Amino acid sequence: MFAFRMLDRSGVPAYLQLVDQVRRGLLLGHLQEGDQLPTVRAVAAGLVINPNTVAKAYRELEHAGLAVARAGQGTFVTGSIEQVPAATYARLSGRLRQWLADARGAGLAPEQVRAMVEAVMDDEQYRETA
Repeated sequence: MFAFRMLDRSGVPAYLQLVDQVRRGLLLGHLQEGDQLPTVRAVAAGLVINPNTVAKAYRELEHAGLAVARAGQGTFVTGSIEQVPAATYARLSGRLRQWLADARGAGLAPEQVRAMVEAVMDDEQYRETA
């Protein structure tokens, strides 16, 4: 079963972290259409967060067409997102891990790394549309 993680110091609200993890799980093939998500109670207890936070995340997933709640059965993945091919993931994630190690070696904090990645992605998107 899919397991959620919480990054307390990320600055991202807990419910959005959960939504993002499901999206990432779909993109990377860790989740498939029809998979059952952990119950609201189980996620809340495991992460020590308010059950309403988990319920809000699940509602957000439903609104996005990525999950559906079935009365008495739980919440299931209903949508699909085009996945990253496994071979591509393996090849590129290794290079990305090396880049992250270089960034840590340069003394960059996680927020700085995220800012760099987002800035480069934004630059590339701008170049493509210009």
